[in-house]
Amino acid sequence: MKKSKKRSDCPISCSLDIWGDKWSLIIVRDLMFAKQCTYGDFLKSEEKIATNILASRLHSLEENGIISKSEHPDSKAKVLYRLTQKGIDLLPIMVEINLWADKYYDLPATRKEELKEVKKDKEKYIKLAVKELGN
Repeated sequence: MKKSKKRSDCPISCSLDIWGDKWSLIIVRDLMFAKQCTYGDFLKSEEKIATNILASRLHSLEENGIISKSEHPDSKAKVLYRLTQKGIDLLPIMVEINLWADKYYDLPATRKEELKEVKKDKEKYIKLAVKELGN
């Protein structure tokens, strides 16, 4: 695993250097909900990530131990990406980002409905989701 060059000793700064740009978090989000994805799956997201940025972020996330890749069972031309335990451990942060957005933005009804479960018992939701991602 690559040792990231730190700008400072601030834990927030060090963490953001690895996963803090919007594209890295979108990739992590997609992997959290799909569990595993191919390069093409990421390109299909509604945010329309450019291929050069996608390749760069996937490489960086893999180097930093957030994701891993493996052979696709159906195609030698494809690779499957998954979150590592280090990536799965970002789930509570992603939950908090969602709850913050729910508080300050007018989210679609489907998103608000999904967040109702989280709000009922956030700790239980996170434990179950982490367990599910680990399988």
